[in-house]
Amino acid sequence: MKRTVLSVLLAVVLSVLATGAPAGQAQKAGAPADVWAPLRFFVGSWAGQGEGSPGMGKGVQTFEFILRGTFLHVRNKAVFDPQDKNPQGEVHEDWGVFSYDKARQTFVLRQFHVEGFVNQYVLEHAAPEAKTFVFVSEAIENIPAGFKARLTYKILDADTFEQTFDLAPPGQEFSCYSKGVMKRQKGTTR
Repeated sequence: MKRTVLSVLLAVVLSVLATGAPAGQAQKAGAPADVWAPLRFFVGSWAGQGEGSPGMGKGVQTFEFILRGTFLHVRNKAVFDPQDKNPQGEVHEDWGVFSYDKARQTFVLRQFHVEGFVNQYVLEHAAPEAKTFVFVSEAIENIPAGFKARLTYKILDADTFEQTFDLAPPGQEFSCYSKGVMKRQKGTTR
C-alpha cells in the first residue's frame, strides 16, 4: 500500500515538474497549444538597414531557439556610418533572450547591450492580427533612473519586418532612437 501511494505521489510530482501544472489539469481554455507561435516568424537570419540618432547603418540579426526550445535567442549587430556628431561611426551589438512568463501569460525579453545596458521588456501589446509586437521596459540597468525603452517589431510581409527602438528620458514621452527594416536571408528557417 505504501508503495502504491508513493508511486502515485511520485507520478503527480513528476507531472507537475514536467508540465508546470498538476496531473490531469487541462490546458487553460483559449491558451495556444504553441505559446511560441506568434514569434516563430522571426526565427532565421536577417539583414537590413536603418537610421536614427547613431546615423545611417546596416545590420544583421539571428533568431534561434535555445535550451530545447525553451527560449528564443536573438543576436544583433549594427554598423553605423561616420557622421558629423560621430566621425568614427559606431558598432552596436546586443543579445536578447525571449521567455514566456506563464504567470503573466506574456513574453518577456531580456536584452544585453555591448555598452553595458541590460533592458528587461514585457510584451505590452500585440496587434490582434499578430503582426505588431510592442515591448516596453520594466527595468533598465546602467542608465540613469527613470529612463524607459520601447522595442516594436512590425511584420511587413512574409520576409520583412520593421524594428523601432524608442527611448524616453525621465518624465518625457518616447521618441524614436533608431528604426530599420530587416529582410530574411535566403535559405534561413521560417
